[in-house]
Amino acid sequence: MEDLVVRDAEVVDGSGAPSYRADVVVDGGRIVSVVKEAAAAGCQRPRATRELDAEGLVLSPGFIDMHAHSDLALLRDPDHSAKAAQGVTLEVLGQDGLSYAPVDDRTLAEVRRAITGWNGAGDDIDFDWRSVGEYLDRLDHGFEGRGIAVNAAYLVPQGTVRALAVGWEDRESTPQELARMRQLVAEGMEQGAVGMSSGLTYTPGMYAKDAELTELCRVVASYDGYYCPHHRSYGAGALEAYEEMVALAREAGCALHLAHATLNFGVNEGRAPELLGLLDRALAAGADITLDTYPYTPGCTTLAALLPSWASEGGPEAVLARLADEETAERVRHHLEVVGSDGCHGVPVEWDTIEVSGVSDPALSSYVGRRLDGWATARRLLLADRLGTAVLQHVGHEENVRAIMRHRVHTGGSDGILQGGKPHPRAYGTFPRYLGRYVRELGVLSLEECVARLTGRPAARLRLPDRGLVREGHRADLVLFDPETVAAGSTYEEPRRLPTGIPYVLIDGRFVIEDGRRTDVLAGRAVRRTP
Repeated sequence: MEDLVVRDAEVVDGSGAPSYRADVVVDGGRIVSVVKEAAAAGCQRPRATRELDAEGLVLSPGFIDMHAHSDLALLRDPDHSAKAAQGVTLEVLGQDGLSYAPVDDRTLAEVRRAITGWNGAGDDIDFDWRSVGEYLDRLDHGFEGRGIAVNAAYLVPQGTVRALAVGWEDRESTPQELARMRQLVAEGMEQGAVGMSSGLTYTPGMYAKDAELTELCRVVASYDGYYCPHHRSYGAGALEAYEEMVALAREAGCALHLAHATLNFGVNEGRAPELLGLLDRALAAGADITLDTYPYTPGCTTLAALLPSWASEGGPEAVLARLADEETAERVRHHLEVVGSDGCHGVPVEWDTIEVSGVSDPALSSYVGRRLDGWATARRLLLADRLGTAVLQHVGHEENVRAIMRHRVHTGGSDGILQGGKPHPRAYGTFPRYLGRYVRELGVLSLEECVARLTGRPAARLRLPDRGLVREGHRADLVLFDPETVAAGSTYEEPRRLPTGIPYVLIDGRFVIEDGRRTDVLAGRAVRRTP
């Protein structure tokens, strides 16, 4: 007999097609048969070692988080319920142009410092890899060879590549340095990365001109990967920044996936139709474009990311030296509060929109949950926490969020930063929030269309031929949820509360969530680019 039959499930198969009732049979980590309307047909029903009654539950493919920051969390936390309990069975790492491979010893130390606010300092991690392939191997082996909580794919981070080949200086790359960057991107793709990311408001990736980025995207395109930019502005100049990325990717002949495709700050209120018109024109002209969003209005980043690019040149130690100098710190304040720092998307900072969500130094924990009251406090915190502070920015617009999520190329991504005393609730709540609030409560999306955006469409972007759909022969990465009760538990006050209404999650045919509780199964592995 087979391993498992899920009986009488309402199957939402990830394609966007109408749901249907079926028995779904799993064996050897794959879906071996889907028997539609099995009970009504009166036919011989499939049998298995285990039978699960799914009456009242929806069976869908596992959710794919197209924008995750679990690069170290997957190696430090075997439970990882932040994502497993949401029904996430695959995360895409290496986001925003900064992660931990490829590196050398110098670059690794610099990157660890630069993104402490995203992933922690990493003092609890044995960084025994340097290349992309070695990092993916580390994920494969996980905890004593058992694996990791959920599957993970990886994007070559362009900022890390630039740090390795050029450094943290604000200058154009030399021909030799560009050749080295092209080689590093090619090696990462050959070793299994699915594409390349950029963080064009973060150093040092932001120092790359379009010509440099285009050359790197040509390499990505030659491996049938995609480019995932955090582009140059989500505030003033946001629409121009989107247009820049569309033009760049088309010039390179590279597929484009727009990261956390939001329109924030007061200057962009109600402007989502302009962005969607830009995308529609590009799609009609033959561009290959997708995007991801999270179903919340506030953003989340590091406090240091708001600084102007000139103040961030040279790496973390240089930044701290500038902040310690009174005259230079005053220039920083002027750019932040008057000019509009490029790190703050060209918009003068409104301190009362900035909420501290996490600190690296426990002695500073009293700041967590507080709104900043001005530059003096922000500067003091940056220096004391050595740039490790994470913040929420309350600058989004609900009408933009809803309009963008309705677009036909939309997918879901949490952009979930798991560090800090009060992280953004999207880290623990994105996927059930889509299903509970935006499907059941608001009707912004149909259930079938929403599930397709969280499963089948992301799998297609990742070029994964056997994931993202409930189909015979596909991998048994599956979620069973109650459409009447599924909801995010996380809130801004209690951001680590787990969701409700998701009693079962399977990865590779093994239960990682069973009867609403996390099992000890570690079925996750690195998911490499399909040649």
